Amino acid sequence: MARDRNAADGPVIIKKYANRRLYNTSSSSYITLDDLARMTRQGVDFQVLDAKTGNDITHSILTQIIMEEEASGGEQMLPVSFLRQLISMYGNSMQSMMPHYLEASMQNFRANQGKLQEVFEQTLGSNPLAKIAQTNLAMFKAAASAFMPGAAAAAAASPPKAEEAEGDELDALRRQMAEMQRKLDSLGK
Repeated sequence: MARDRNAADGPVIIKKYANRRLYNTSSSSYITLDDLARMTRQGVDFQVLDAKTGNDITHSILTQIIMEEEASGGEQMLPVSFLRQLISMYGNSMQSMMPHYLEASMQNFRANQGKLQEVFEQTLGSNPLAKIAQTNLAMFKAAASAFMPGAAAAAAASPPKAEEAEGDELDALRRQMAEMQRKLDSLGK
């Protein structure tokens, strides 16, 4: 939805000031790099401009977001061997071809990911083992929401696509998990 709206209106303009603050001109508010990362994941097209010079600094800001994501202590996406190969391409005669190659590779990856997801969703309806896997996943989500406070909010943000019968099963599982949690709480006292 955000992607369609921004395609018609053009990119959201973000201004970066000398004090390193980022200002979203669309929402008239200051934002962080985390907000820009979230906007990127949501498909919002934005352009970051240096407030003083007006130069487009989107590339360096996106690179900074990647650096922070890689350094955050979580699972890293870019393997060391890939980073070494990428660095070795700078100054190489192939450097001018790399951006186009990487962009095409990412587009193919995304297209294949979408096709794989479609095939998986189509097989869920006809495969009894897939139904069992889906039920197990629902049970795992119910368990996670019972034992991890933030998991319920995350599950609510992206509700699973299920039929009403599966919804009843999930409700029953949630009640069972809540009862188990009450028992565990009473044992802990």
